[in-house]
Formats: sequence, C-alpha cells, structure tokens
Amino acid sequence: MSKRVVTLAHYYTQPEIQQMADKVGDSLELSLYAKEAQADTIVFAGVRFMAETAKILNPQAEVILPDAGSTCSLVTQTDVAALKVWRESYPDHVHVSYINSSAEHKALSDWIVTSRNVDDIIAYLYEQGKKVIFSPDRNMGAYLNYQYGYDMPLWSAVCEVHDKFNEAALNEAFNAALGEKYLIAHPESPLPVLKKADYVGSTSGMLNWVKQFKGGSNAVIFVATEDGILYNMSLARPDLDLRQAPIYAGCQCNSCPYMKLNTVEAVKRAQQGEGTRIDYLTPEQMDAARIPIERMLEFSQRYYA
Repeated sequence: MSKRVVTLAHYYTQPEIQQMADKVGDSLELSLYAKEAQADTIVFAGVRFMAETAKILNPQAEVILPDAGSTCSLVTQTDVAALKVWRESYPDHVHVSYINSSAEHKALSDWIVTSRNVDDIIAYLYEQGKKVIFSPDRNMGAYLNYQYGYDMPLWSAVCEVHDKFNEAALNEAFNAALGEKYLIAHPESPLPVLKKADYVGSTSGMLNWVKQFKGGSNAVIFVATEDGILYNMSLARPDLDLRQAPIYAGCQCNSCPYMKLNTVEAVKRAQQGEGTRIDYLTPEQMDAARIPIERMLEFSQRYYA
C-alpha cells in the first residue's frame, strides 16, 4: 500500500514551489488542511514553526521540512526561558501567542492566533472579561493596542521582513505614483505603516481585498508584506498595478530569506523522504502545544464556518 504524501506551501514561497503543492495558503488554511489531510507524510514548504504545527496536529504523520535553515526571526528572537518568566509575571492574564512561534512557545500559551483571527479572538477574550498578554510579535500587538484601545503587555520580537517597511519610504513612493493610491499591509508591519493603510489583514485577507478591488483603472496598490504573495495577487488581478511597499526610497525588494530556502530541488528531495524530520518534539510538548492550537481551530471553525 503506497503512502499518502501531501505537500503544503505557504504563499511566501516561490511560484514554482506553489505549483508543486497540494495546498497553498496562509498559516490558518494550512493548519486546518494539515489536520484533515490524513497523510502519511507531510512535506511543508514553509518555515519550521509551520512544520511543527503540522506535526502537533498530525502526530501520527511523518512531517518533513525541506531545508533545516527555514526558521523565523520571531522564533530566534524569543528566549523561551525568559518568555516563561515573563508569562509568570502576569498570573491573572491570558497568554495569547501568534502562530509564528516555536512548539515550546506554544506550550506556554493559552491561545494561539493567526493574523486572520487575532482581532476576533482577542475581542472575544476581552468580552469575557479577561486580561491578555500578547507574544511574540511586538508590531502586531502594538497595532491591536492602538486600534482597539487595549493595554496588553507585549513581548518584544519582530518579523525581520515586515519590520523593514517604513513610513518615510512609503510617503516618497506615494508622492511619486500617479493616480489613486492605496496601501494594504500585514499586521506584522510597524505601527506608523499600519496607520497609513487602507486595509490591514492576513495574507489571505490581503489577497481577497485585491480580488474584490473595485477602484479606478489608474489605481496603484502598494502591498506591505513579503513579496511572494504578489504572484498570487497578479494571477487573480492581472489588470491592477500592484507594487510591494518599499523598505527604503526606491527599493521594492523585501523577501523572507527563510521561505526562499524552499527550492524546487529541496522540495523534490523532501517528497522522496529526504530533509529535516520534525521528530524531536516529545509527546508531552506536543500535547501541551496542541491545547491552545485546538482552541484556536475550534473558534475559527465556529466563527468562520
């Protein structure tokens, strides 16, 4: 009996990688798909925390990351021992963690969120009278505090890709562009950038915004996120002038170096069983991390069905 191999790819991977995948999506979509895939082997063309999440949700499956170096700055900037001390200093708070975090980090969390459901989940917790601490993304937490008037204590890590977007470069690009100008941005971007945005949301949310755009034919849409999603946006709306937001004057060149380690050759090898196996998590670690992930998935299935 042949094994069922499922290949998952994040929107930030190269177009050639996405074309090799059984499912392309953002973190939430891939988490849900991985849970229901019933695969013997999951090849995860993304970064390590995504592959760990797939393993946590599918402990019976073999999960392979094409390149061992595919990490995330939100993970590398977070010392888990220090995080544990920080969490314990807020004993009466709910610890909400962004999915861009290690398995050990998730195990110290009460809820996991993605950029698509973070607004709704934190609003739900506040409606329940809870107090919240948020980790690891400082920029995302700062935006939530600003947008909704929360006072969440924040961990201090950033996505090295999104943190490069800046207001001065955007102002210069806006001034140089002709016609209607729009900005859509991922909430991992710095707060001054997010304050200028016409839409702030997840990768899938931004893609849907572009698909549904009904502005003028002379519109220029700047996109403040990793450049991989521009491929999907251009496929959906080839009629639009889509530009990655600049990270400094004149530069539209912001890629995640970790995502780009997923090459065609590496993914092919992973599909043949080579690569980094996510086999180092203990059952206790996976059980602890699964609780807040399942809490998120149940919320998402209930509210977004």
